[in-house]
Amino acid sequence: MLEALQHRYPALWPWIQLMRLDRPIGTLLLLWPTLWAVWVAGDGSPSVRVVIVFTLGVIVMRAAGCVINDYADRNFDGEVSRTRNRPLATGALRGRDALMLFAGLMAVALVLVLLLNRFTFYLAFVGAALAIIYPFMKRFTFLPQLFLGAAFAWAIPMAFAAETGSLPAAAWLIFVAKLLWTVAYDTQYAMCDREDDLKVGIKSTAILFGEADRLIIGILQLLALWPLWLLGQGLGFGWPWYLAMAVAAGLFIYQQWLIRDREPAACFRAFLNNQWVGAVLFAGIFLQYLL
Repeated sequence: MLEALQHRYPALWPWIQLMRLDRPIGTLLLLWPTLWAVWVAGDGSPSVRVVIVFTLGVIVMRAAGCVINDYADRNFDGEVSRTRNRPLATGALRGRDALMLFAGLMAVALVLVLLLNRFTFYLAFVGAALAIIYPFMKRFTFLPQLFLGAAFAWAIPMAFAAETGSLPAAAWLIFVAKLLWTVAYDTQYAMCDREDDLKVGIKSTAILFGEADRLIIGILQLLALWPLWLLGQGLGFGWPWYLAMAVAAGLFIYQQWLIRDREPAACFRAFLNNQWVGAVLFAGIFLQYLL
């Protein structure tokens, strides 16, 4: 469908690329944990309105995050092989175009959050702030992945606030799991660009961890599973959840095999594989409540 749009409406394609609508992996990595939270908060029967609003919100906010990220990196992306064809790097769009699009997407996100309760509305300002500051953190700290993790994971307390009006322990267990998991898979992503990033002066956990990158990613993946195990214990989950966790652990082991030589294309495949981790864990939650 998107390829048809590219040929039929070529003027729209740079805007689609800027929002990364042609690359849904980021949306999926944000959507699956959000749905974990929505289903747990709704005790297996979440409000249809909450499901729709958060699904649309994930799409909109991920697009907004990509736009502001490319704006922040507009003077660097042309020097990185993987990003040199992005619209702002090639000149297909200007910085002003990106800011206008970002403002429009944030306006849509505001309309969506107004459909929810006041508590969720207030929490949304924290999420917006994290989305805005994350792209600039790679200039000042080697831990921009930590800020991305917080930005991605903030949808989880928002989901609990929307569904229950409260933030129970389950919300924070999922939040911590999502944050740790995000740092792990975004480090895999950063490993693809490590050499280029060193040349242009962009910081990342892949650079910070150095030769210990695989070990630390493995530790982060293991730590991410721990709060999810505690979640299952606290909610009295049974075999569907723990089977899903076992499959997720197997996928993490597979990712470790992929990145064993730190070859950029293989690291990218490991990063992409994380969409299945999110899907499997959601399937575990869905089946747990269904059965």
